[in-house]
Amino acid sequence: LKYSRFMAGGGKRRGLSKSCALLIVIAGIERYAFKGVASNLVTYLTDVVKMSNSRAATTVNTWSGFTFMLPLFSAPFADSYRERFFTILASSSLYFVGLVGLTLTAFAGSRSTTTTISIFFLYTSLSLVALGLGVLNPSLQAFGADQLDHDLGHDHEQDQEPSSENKEVKSDRKSQFFQWWYFGVCAGSLLGVTVMAYIQDTFGWVLGFAIPTGSMLLLIFLFLCGCGVYVYADQGSHLKSRPFQRIFDTIKGVVTRRSKITLENNHDLNAMELELQGKPLCNCSNTEATTTTTTTNTSTKSLAGDESSKTGFSSLKTIKLLLRLLPIWTMLLMFAVIFEQPATFFTKQGMAMKRNIGPNFKIPPATLQSTITLSIILLMPLYDKVLIPMAKKISKNEKGITVMTRMGIGMFISIIAIVIAALVERKRLKISKEMKTSPNTTEPLSIFWLLPQYILLGISDIFTVVGMQEFFYSEVPVRMRAMGFALYTSVFGVGSFVSAALISVIESYTKSRGGKHNWFADDMSEARLDNYDWLLALTSAISFFMYIVICKYFKSSSDEDEDKCDETS
Repeated sequence: LKYSRFMAGGGKRRGLSKSCALLIVIAGIERYAFKGVASNLVTYLTDVVKMSNSRAATTVNTWSGFTFMLPLFSAPFADSYRERFFTILASSSLYFVGLVGLTLTAFAGSRSTTTTISIFFLYTSLSLVALGLGVLNPSLQAFGADQLDHDLGHDHEQDQEPSSENKEVKSDRKSQFFQWWYFGVCAGSLLGVTVMAYIQDTFGWVLGFAIPTGSMLLLIFLFLCGCGVYVYADQGSHLKSRPFQRIFDTIKGVVTRRSKITLENNHDLNAMELELQGKPLCNCSNTEATTTTTTTNTSTKSLAGDESSKTGFSSLKTIKLLLRLLPIWTMLLMFAVIFEQPATFFTKQGMAMKRNIGPNFKIPPATLQSTITLSIILLMPLYDKVLIPMAKKISKNEKGITVMTRMGIGMFISIIAIVIAALVERKRLKISKEMKTSPNTTEPLSIFWLLPQYILLGISDIFTVVGMQEFFYSEVPVRMRAMGFALYTSVFGVGSFVSAALISVIESYTKSRGGKHNWFADDMSEARLDNYDWLLALTSAISFFMYIVICKYFKSSSDEDEDKCDETS
């Protein structure tokens, strides 16, 4: 990839560039707008739209699923067909229009006693938000990765491996980028959850939806202000820079039995081998590789007329690379299902608990989600400054702990969190039943009993979510980077669908046994959310043990590169 810069840069910097810092701020603003709507949406659906608990939770999960799944389908266009700058601008504008519609829906609902029109516009607005966000997220993250690559000094035309002396430094810089990116996201989420939940509960939903709309307008303005400092990647029109087109053509050729690898001579074979060396599937750094890379441009041009040969040979490699990530991706789904609970049943759980602080103030249940973000912000420096240095000394690994280990630790902590949630819910139900028999002597359980499960989810977030970002970033080819981020977000998308399906199946089964057995009854004193939490704990434990087994046999692309380097040395 060739890079052009509108603003001259200085020498090598140890910190992040201006463009990276600006995009981190923009990502934080986007999270503020999204969390300002999503964190308390279940309350809006139950209290204003008058949905049942199960239907509201299913609606939120389904919407979240589409929101997180859309990047999987929009990533090919972000990778292959559209300049990322204009993709970000268009998708953020669509996002803004959806929030405007959502605000108008709340305004119409506040002036009308009927909800039919409000529900129609609600779903329409949420769909626009999901569509805009689904395109915006992978494009924005990939655009940020372009800025990072420029700072690291990668040569995308030759994909040369950095020297061994700089490898650790560049690895640390990459980790630093992801840490600060996620820190910005968490800061925006914290403000969105705390401030917006209070405004929505205190001043109403019109203002509560109008403020996120204004923040998206600010996002568009700031993004346009950064035109002079961004790095722009020229993806070109050659098929080589369209990896998804190669994948689609290969699959089509296999189905129609017309995909044949035709090598006219040894010159074509050498050109293909050089093309594969130019991909991040093998970044070995040795004298021979450096010498042969100088002939890449000439060899590739001679092969341009034989698209079927190049497509059949390299696309199968790319498909295989994506399929090998599928087992890890699948085992992360239950982690995503657990993370759907704070915005749905944890919030409804808090509505049935004692929320008073003083005689006049009540804690909005959705604001407890801020403890997840707050624990991330407070404990992230502890992770970097204390845990990682200790792990480096113990394991003698340059990164302290591997990405796979990091994700596994987070998965284990999330299981502990959902077990605690089940125990707290069982205690709440016990007190609720005692209140029915002796209301004057028993008080509801305090909402602060929910804090441990939220804090543990925040700690698990530090390990697993940041690890997922770095894992998928590192395991996909550079030209498919938006797809790597889409794989990461799709974990939460499919997890949302799994959560919605579980709720529907369980409700259908428990309802058939009688109203008192319904786990998701609207009367929170009759609901059995503790049973649902135990089910999630069991299925998550199974996924965790399977993840451990898969990790023993999984070999990362960086490990394969080192093995190949050893073979050629």
